[in-house]
Amino acid sequence: MARLVDVVVLGGGTGGYIAAVRAAQLGKQVVIVERDRLGGTCLHRGCIPSKALLKSAEVCRTVADAHTYGVTASPMSFDLTAAMKRKQQVVDTLHQGILTLMKKHKIEVVYGEGRLMGASIFSPRSGVVSVMLPDGTMDTIIPGQLIIATGSRPRMLPHLPVDGKIVLTSDEALNLNSLPKSMAIIGGGVIGVEWASMMVDFGVNVTLIEMGPRLLPQEDHELAKRMREALAGRGVKILTDATVESIQTDDALASAELRISRKIVNDDGQELPTESLSVTAATVLVSVGRVPNSDSIGLENTDVKLKNGAILVNEFMQTSESHIYAIGDVIGGWQLAHVASHQGLIAVEHAAGLKPIPFSQLLIPRCVYSHPELASVGITESDARTSGKNIDVVRYPFQAIGRAHVLGEPQGWYKVIIDKDREELLGVHVIGAHATELISEATLAQSLHVSPQELMHVIHPHPTLSEGFPEVMRKWHESRKAAH
Repeated sequence: MARLVDVVVLGGGTGGYIAAVRAAQLGKQVVIVERDRLGGTCLHRGCIPSKALLKSAEVCRTVADAHTYGVTASPMSFDLTAAMKRKQQVVDTLHQGILTLMKKHKIEVVYGEGRLMGASIFSPRSGVVSVMLPDGTMDTIIPGQLIIATGSRPRMLPHLPVDGKIVLTSDEALNLNSLPKSMAIIGGGVIGVEWASMMVDFGVNVTLIEMGPRLLPQEDHELAKRMREALAGRGVKILTDATVESIQTDDALASAELRISRKIVNDDGQELPTESLSVTAATVLVSVGRVPNSDSIGLENTDVKLKNGAILVNEFMQTSESHIYAIGDVIGGWQLAHVASHQGLIAVEHAAGLKPIPFSQLLIPRCVYSHPELASVGITESDARTSGKNIDVVRYPFQAIGRAHVLGEPQGWYKVIIDKDREELLGVHVIGAHATELISEATLAQSLHVSPQELMHVIHPHPTLSEGFPEVMRKWHESRKAAH
């Protein structure tokens, strides 16, 4: 028998379970349909486990440099098994917390493969959810509102076959049994940079290969350049403008050979003949992006529109069918857990007839948890110039911040983009120690439209890295006064 509920959330990842909790808080009867485990990619195969391992990498780096702080800690050794055990303990603890949250809010979780049905005897409109349960039986649920939160999966390329042994995605890499002597990472985006940073700290020889002209192509060009310099300085071999044409694995030697074509441009910008080279590595990590999980969920039975596999939504996460919403990676854009969570809150509140603030791409904080850390919010310098805005660009180095020297990490900086005509903050970019924590103040400032003049008067504790934020505003203010 089909049953009626207020809200069905298809997918119990970060965005899905946050949306479910908010709906329950609003008095709705809520069902989550999840095919695997609550927490989704972020908790089990992404954000949390990778950051747990990055913490182990940070400790390795700290111990290696301990002598500079007057501490002798040698010889140092690293136990991957222990690090993986700790990683799993973190994941399990958080997973149990989500299960407890579901019980607290009386949210029903149905485990199985959910698929959308069209209009039928059950409902005059599409969006009925048919769930194939583990025992082979079916559960049919008719929601008043449906929220699709099915996430994404690693992108696969035909000429880069993943075997799960030598050629891996980040899913398999998070469960390595031993450290490879060498690793080739294909893709210089966030995932590739974080894994390169982690593995070089673990003592692995790393080659990072990026098809475009620079790492982190969606971030500010100056910070991306600094990231390249920092990784190269730590021993990562970096190849940009490089395309992997093929991978040949040798099971006997437990290695892979990558055939690469590389575009070469001289100092005058003239393109030279393409270079061919090969890279041999014990393990290959393919990190060339992610694709929305929009197939195989029955969208063809609805009028929901897609573009390049991503579900199209409005600023309230509403699809072309007014009772169906979609959030998170499945709608494309910035595929980040905190984005999915925020979108889930907007979707639920809009469906409940409330008036949430519309979603804005410009207010998303973006983080890279490598060493150094990188974080940003708003637009980059190049985006601002391309859009024709009249801007001021102001930088403030960590070298001028006492806490940075105390931490032994004075190499970073703040970079701020300000609309010169409106005297409005357009973007903040930070590279250096704890950048991923520092960016929240900038996000708050942009969300509340706080002016640079107001920000420079905010008192910050000393000594902290956050002191740099008002200082960069003060530097801008003084330059404006001098110009006039």
